[in-house]
Amino acid sequence: MFDRVLIANRGEIAVRVARTLDRLGIASIAVFSDADAGAMHVRAATEAVRIGPADARRSYLDVDAILCAARETGAQAVHPGYGFLAESAALAHACADAGIAFIGPPVSAIETMGDKIRARAAVEERGVATVPGISEPGLDDAALIAGAERVGYPVLVKPSQGGGGKGMHRVDDPRDLPGALAQARREAANAFGDDALFVERFVARPRHIEVQVLADEAGATIHLGERECSLQRRHQKVVEEAPSALLTPAQRDAIGSAACETARAVGYVGAGTVEFIVSGDRPDEPFFMEMNTRLQVEHPVTEQITGIDLVEQQLRIAAGETLAFAQDEVRHAGHAIEARIYAEDPAAGFAPTGGAVVAAAWPSGEGIRVDAGVETSDVVSTHYDPMLAKVVAHAPTRAEAIARLDDALRRTRVLGVRTNTAFVRALLADPRVRSGDLDTELIDREVGRLAAIEVPDTVLARAGLALIEATATGDRAWAPDGWRVGGSAGASVRLRDGDSVATVTRGAILAPGAGGARRVDLRVARAGGVVRIQELAPGDVVTAPDGEIWVADESGTWGVEAARPARRQRAGAAPTLASPMPGSVVAVHVADGDTVEEGAAIVSVEAMKMEHLLRAPVAGVARLRVAAGDQVSRGQELATVTPTGEQTEEAT
Repeated sequence: MFDRVLIANRGEIAVRVARTLDRLGIASIAVFSDADAGAMHVRAATEAVRIGPADARRSYLDVDAILCAARETGAQAVHPGYGFLAESAALAHACADAGIAFIGPPVSAIETMGDKIRARAAVEERGVATVPGISEPGLDDAALIAGAERVGYPVLVKPSQGGGGKGMHRVDDPRDLPGALAQARREAANAFGDDALFVERFVARPRHIEVQVLADEAGATIHLGERECSLQRRHQKVVEEAPSALLTPAQRDAIGSAACETARAVGYVGAGTVEFIVSGDRPDEPFFMEMNTRLQVEHPVTEQITGIDLVEQQLRIAAGETLAFAQDEVRHAGHAIEARIYAEDPAAGFAPTGGAVVAAAWPSGEGIRVDAGVETSDVVSTHYDPMLAKVVAHAPTRAEAIARLDDALRRTRVLGVRTNTAFVRALLADPRVRSGDLDTELIDREVGRLAAIEVPDTVLARAGLALIEATATGDRAWAPDGWRVGGSAGASVRLRDGDSVATVTRGAILAPGAGGARRVDLRVARAGGVVRIQELAPGDVVTAPDGEIWVADESGTWGVEAARPARRQRAGAAPTLASPMPGSVVAVHVADGDTVEEGAAIVSVEAMKMEHLLRAPVAGVARLRVAAGDQVSRGQELATVTPTGEQTEEAT
């Protein structure tokens, strides 16, 4: 076994790998960029080494920097985690040349399975079924467009390299395919350094089921059962569980055998995952999708039901040991389900967020496991993936596991950064999720309902007062000593949050309350009645009945977790396109002054390896405020669209 292992990754996965290394008495060596100098994974490791600037291409994706750090620290092995260089044949080659063990499969397996086009051909030779499509090397856009016509719409555009759903796009209309190909190539080149694409038929109501495999150098190959990963947004998983509620024992054995055969097709060694697309109507006909030649984000659910530490197995296999158990010795106990906690806003199309974590409180208790990558006072950088943590629940039954996870999420607090926690709780409460009737489009169909969280009356009152005071003073409502109190009694403002509209009316200034805090009499009127709120103090934090905590940002906009803030727009202003996230402008699709149709592509912003396309909210004249390459902040105005021949309707 090794004495010193370098972890070529960051965030929660680096923390999780360090945990097993510590348990085994192995020194853990972290690497970090300038953006991560004070990160949790740096604090969790035995020692840490700087490898470059914030730009991942010059740090976490720099093979030479990783190898230099390994040599300098005397590391005997490199664990790549997942993401970044986890499936990099170049890193595996470099480790071999340097005499350092790579904790992963052989280079040949990485090269074959890392190229999804070659992978499809390899498994088809072994009799494993694949989704119909066009998957040849070097396909240009014209060939892909022609191939899509032969395959039939809808189609799925996929990068040949990488994983995690990045660069994947469903296309229903042939007119949308050229734009999807251009965006997919940008995303693939940015995330994986290769813009090769292929196209396959989109399977209706698909379920995403994957199988965990282990293989040693002596030729033993086994599987540890399947994981259900059908709850996804933007082709990225949100909730995973094991085992799947769909499969019968016979179907479970069949898909496990197919996964092992896939691993044998490339002489696989180590821990890997074989992913399948399965029609909910035909679970006995799984289609091979891809093989991830690394550890998966969702590996904890397999660990919870089998009791097998997959990182430890990776280390032992890389050190030359044979598997200590056979297929018939693998035992499953109960059900496990995992929620990924992302720094993102589901109500804004799952746009990544970022910033300082004012306070973080992770749940604990019976059957609860948390793999977190941030703590209080950490900074969530916009340079990297927005996942903050995984909250996992294990229980004797699926229903008990879901209930246990929901309770754990209720107790999860990450203040200062908007997350998807409330959204995941709404998802877990969906009757179809409870019954196991899942498919990969469920979130896309229901996102509006799942992300719609009613703003508490007290939050509306404070947001309304902020706008009233800002209007009265011509400035924002914040002051160094708290709220500015001015304007006349009776002033009111309408606030819109999704389809809900509320009117906030300012009453008289009341006598100071406890501690001398200034108070204002406010009334909030919306469907359901009128609520009178008499107490207002600077810096208030509001706790809603469901336990969600609402705080105000520096502009006076209230929001928390996945909740949509009370949004406002001044009367007479043209509809604006504000950046949903801090990042960079990667494409501008129109010229300043162009006349555009409603829904036309205007600007694309990229952050945290995700690209967000902003479209015209109305037909009209586009005015640009940015250019390609500009760095932008969350909420920054990127463009406006002035309606053609219409007066902008007042919207507050």
